[in-house]
Amino acid sequence: MPANEGLYIGLMSGTSLDGVDAVLADFSVTPSRVRGAVHRDFPTPLRAQLMALQSSGDDELHRAAMAANALVDVYAGAVDALLRETSVDRSAVTAIGAHGQTVRHRPADGYTWQINNPSRLAEATHIGVVADFRSRDVAAGGQGAPLVPAFHAALFQHPTTARAVINIGGIANVTWLPAVGIDGGGVRGWDTGPGNGLMDAWVERHLGQPYDRDGRWAASGVVVPALSRALADEPYFTLLPPKSTGRDLFNTAWLDHKLSAFPAIDARDVQATLLELTASSIAASLHKHCAGVAEILICGGGARNGALMRAIADVLGQDGSEHPIVHTTEALGVPVDQVEALAFAWLARASILGEAGNLPAVTGAIGPRVLGALYPR
Repeated sequence: MPANEGLYIGLMSGTSLDGVDAVLADFSVTPSRVRGAVHRDFPTPLRAQLMALQSSGDDELHRAAMAANALVDVYAGAVDALLRETSVDRSAVTAIGAHGQTVRHRPADGYTWQINNPSRLAEATHIGVVADFRSRDVAAGGQGAPLVPAFHAALFQHPTTARAVINIGGIANVTWLPAVGIDGGGVRGWDTGPGNGLMDAWVERHLGQPYDRDGRWAASGVVVPALSRALADEPYFTLLPPKSTGRDLFNTAWLDHKLSAFPAIDARDVQATLLELTASSIAASLHKHCAGVAEILICGGGARNGALMRAIADVLGQDGSEHPIVHTTEALGVPVDQVEALAFAWLARASILGEAGNLPAVTGAIGPRVLGALYPR
């Protein structure tokens, strides 16, 4: 496989479980650019299968294998649609970076599991596939997550302006990008806690909708201070980076346990308080670990939630300090729903070129590692 080719496809299906984003990235030009992007929703049965696999159950290995095959079929359809849209021949694409779907993330136990079938994807697309990005970092003592900060640094770090990139998917994470010219550019990153995941689960339970469009249902309720305190009383929030989390912790069982002390609470008020939890936990991380941030870039599905964006801006301004500029990555020319897929195209390229894809200061690994395994075309 020629390592000097510039075209890579990135595929990302995150903890929100809504579908797959696919981008065709061209790294042969500076700055790199996205030549095309598509989104494919998950079929309802697949989404249900993936949701069920977030916790243990009967016949789990078989169900996971079948879900992986169905997931990859959606991936392959997204790749075909992307190539048609861009009129690019598949032979011109060096590799696909396919993260897979995280169903367990247990770095403390020495593993993380993203269900995937890269061989099936390579066979279906006739393009080489790079997958299993997290495992090598975990083997080196790291969290295996978040992996996007190295890419965020390559794309967004500024010579004189301290920035933070906030990705709000099912889980929210922050990348701290200090100004390169001030302190040498020591990049850090970590998961802050819930993003959209708990809000999505709650609105689906009560309204049968996959997400709360623009946060309108949350905006119809009020924050309940006692519930807010109960939700914030989670040891994860006080841990210092490096740290990562997922649905293993922040899931509906966790939420139901917290709600057991509030039997009469209105469902709309729960949604409002969940939105406040996402905003306040992000802001608390920024205040604690990103002193002097001047510009905040938000991406991921949460960037489409107007109520959440307003809540983040409001919470950031509550301490009376100088208010940072808050906007989405689209202000710098990168659509919010393309950033993570683009990151996995970038990570696939790093793997093909034999370059480290992790940042030990972010994940806690003992050193830089080349990430991913290649399944040739």
